[in-house]
Amino acid sequence: MSVAEFDPRRIRRLRTYTWWSLVPLQPFYALFPLLNLVTGVRSGFYGTVEVVVLALVLLATVLDGLQLSTSLMEGLGRGRHRPLRNGAVFAIALGAMAYALTQNPTGVLWSMPVGGLAGIHVPAAPYRLRWPLTIGTALLTGAVATFASSPTNPLPGLAVGLYATFIVSMSIFVIVIAVWFWDIVLGLDRARAVSADLAVANERLRFAADLHDVQGHHLQVIALKGELAERLIGRDDEAARALAAEIAELARTALKDTRDVVHGYRHTKLTTELENAREILEAAGVRTTVDGDAATVPPPLQPLFGALVREGTTNILRHSRAENCSLSIAVEGPRTSLVLRNDRANPPNGEAGSGIEGLRQRFSAVGGHVEGRLVDDWFELRGAATELGRTS
Repeated sequence: MSVAEFDPRRIRRLRTYTWWSLVPLQPFYALFPLLNLVTGVRSGFYGTVEVVVLALVLLATVLDGLQLSTSLMEGLGRGRHRPLRNGAVFAIALGAMAYALTQNPTGVLWSMPVGGLAGIHVPAAPYRLRWPLTIGTALLTGAVATFASSPTNPLPGLAVGLYATFIVSMSIFVIVIAVWFWDIVLGLDRARAVSADLAVANERLRFAADLHDVQGHHLQVIALKGELAERLIGRDDEAARALAAEIAELARTALKDTRDVVHGYRHTKLTTELENAREILEAAGVRTTVDGDAATVPPPLQPLFGALVREGTTNILRHSRAENCSLSIAVEGPRTSLVLRNDRANPPNGEAGSGIEGLRQRFSAVGGHVEGRLVDDWFELRGAATELGRTS
């Protein structure tokens, strides 16, 4: 899937699906031994004390499974594994299965919560322990089931043991696959977040490079001329005054060029800023659509609307949790208008920031205007201007 097709809602939907396929699993598995308890009481296999003890064991497996499966939502191998407690709960669940099998054949239903616990323990464990845990728990459960169902002659109990081994193996397989898939999605989402940060960092570096190009040359020349003027004072005052005038002119030029960089006049076009904005927003997971052709905007207005797009993009990243963004460009005769919209807006205090206020001043200087407002939970940044010297 390309970056442009990324939809953050898919991550949330997948997270919900994974949660419901993992967390309620242990309570669901507990229904099977609960059925064994009910039938055992009716058939006289269990007394009151046995029912209470087995019910407490079942409750412990549910609570342990819920805690561990919830932590697995952080990814493969990231579950909050507590080996002593988890091992103890697994052991008493295995013991409950063995005891239930000695009382009646339906005791094999206790292999379900045992398999559920094993399925949760394996993906929560470090990678080096997963295969040993898988093989060990499957064989151990099968052996316990075999000898508990037929202690004197294990051969008749082999079918029960194979069934218990199958339940444990399948539970481990299903849960590990689900957690592994979710872990891949989490990794991709983290990579997307890093990509968004890098896109913003690249934009900052681009601006820093432009500023360095402007400031570095001028400051170097000013420093050299200043040193020369200092040496000429008292020796050739006329030449020193001429150098001082050149230094002042260079300083004014450096100041103008710096302002040009800051305000987007120097080497800034709407087409360039639009491409940068699309890349940054899509890297941040904001689906972006563009209606209109930026190339049709008159060249004198390209820097002005480029600055508007850049400021709007910055506001989306800083002041919203946007998932969708649309940009519309309309050129009607000498008048050009641009609308940048994003959902899930959260402007600070509902007021325009200093960046938008600066845009208003720049647009008003050419007879245009800028407006930022909330419309049905969408934030709209509108700008319009007319090319000077042209009339409709």
